[in-house]
Amino acid sequence: MGSEKKDMSEVVVFGGGCFWCTEAIFIMLRGVSLVLPGYAGGKVENPTYEQVSSGRTGHAEVIKIEFDPHQITFRDLLTVFFASHDPTTLNRQGNDVGTQYRSVIFYTTPRQREEAEKFIKELNASTKQGKPIVTELTPLQKFFEAENYHKDYFSTHPGNPYCELVINPKLEKVQQRFAGLLKTHSV
Repeated sequence: MGSEKKDMSEVVVFGGGCFWCTEAIFIMLRGVSLVLPGYAGGKVENPTYEQVSSGRTGHAEVIKIEFDPHQITFRDLLTVFFASHDPTTLNRQGNDVGTQYRSVIFYTTPRQREEAEKFIKELNASTKQGKPIVTELTPLQKFFEAENYHKDYFSTHPGNPYCELVINPKLEKVQQRFAGLLKTHSV
């Protein structure tokens, strides 16, 4: 029975700036069973945080999301992803600057690629005044799990100024805008 549930899950990897923020956002969503911070898209095997932070490995800070598409759709995940960071800014999210903070979707299925392409086209067509989406869309080659001290960072470091000033406001925004997608929302 345990393997049947596993077969129903899908994996996608998102990069939308600092992985402390994105992990805290996506772990709140119903149907999301696992969120792991890590690195993807670079040239170095088993990179460290320090290597990735230098901007020289080509990796992005990302989160690997395992989700049940029967409980949350890929489109819902895309909606939250694009609403929780600035997908129009190249290699930057707030004060985090560099290719390691780029907006990127590492898809794991052709359907995910097609849905993400369609979603990006819809966003770009939705306003003539807005800046175009610069989010990369690429197949996942390898995901490298981040060091243990990055996992569940927000909940284990609530007093950290970055958590208070950057992550808390993002979480409040997601909780207000996407209350129906949260694990604690009653149906």
